[in-house]
Amino acid sequence: MNRLISEVRRLGAAWMARAYPPVCLLCGAAGDDGLDLCRPCAAELPRPGHVCPRCGLSLGSDSAHPCGHCLTHPPDFDHAWAALSYLWPVDDLVGRFKFHGRLNHGRLLGKLMARELAPRVTRPDCVIPVPLHPHRIRERGFNQAVELARPLCRALDCPLEAFAVHRVRATPPQQTLSAKHRQRNLRGAFHVAEGFAPAHVALVDDVMTTGSTLDELAGLLKTRGVQRVDVWVLARVPDPARAHPEPDNPWQSRQTPPPRTSCCSKRP
Repeated sequence: MNRLISEVRRLGAAWMARAYPPVCLLCGAAGDDGLDLCRPCAAELPRPGHVCPRCGLSLGSDSAHPCGHCLTHPPDFDHAWAALSYLWPVDDLVGRFKFHGRLNHGRLLGKLMARELAPRVTRPDCVIPVPLHPHRIRERGFNQAVELARPLCRALDCPLEAFAVHRVRATPPQQTLSAKHRQRNLRGAFHVAEGFAPAHVALVDDVMTTGSTLDELAGLLKTRGVQRVDVWVLARVPDPARAHPEPDNPWQSRQTPPPRTSCCSKRP
């Protein structure tokens, strides 16, 4: 049955590609490799370089040791991986997806996340997208973490547990708060379903800044018996210490676009 479903999906994707060929969302050129992204623009997407093996924070040089913050204040999650860096044009794509309902942008980002992370991560028992409060889902119409997690789950043949954790308390958006207030903002915000305690889970979110949301969730899951919690995010903010509080609709980039030397610089 699974083989039949996979074949139907493959044929459907092939038909869609012929009927609606991909177009680069950044410059308007023809897409490449089944993505709404051309090859030059894909090559220019910002990707993490040397990172802390524990929290995924960008480091100046390669190291097998955690960063100083993880050594003194280790997070409750075990490992963090980011597909991209939260710089232009990734921040614009994320903003258009989350705050303007551009689901085609989300589809592209989900495919990029799966292609970048699936070969690097260890398959968990299940994947948990970071939940939104029901009020936020009604406003937005979808949970961006769920949409990003689906391609990863298909690539890894891993169960998606979208209802194992619930957000039971509405909180101000994390991006509106300073780093020291983010952890306090999340206390008591989540609830884990009774009896849910797989050995190894992966949390999925769109953007990781200080990691406070993911750390809070990881700690809660471990109190319920989960042994290992990994974090998979689409994009990591390179320098959280320099991240400024932003409004609830921060879709426009704070980054200065690169010089117009390639098709990726043709900003939509």
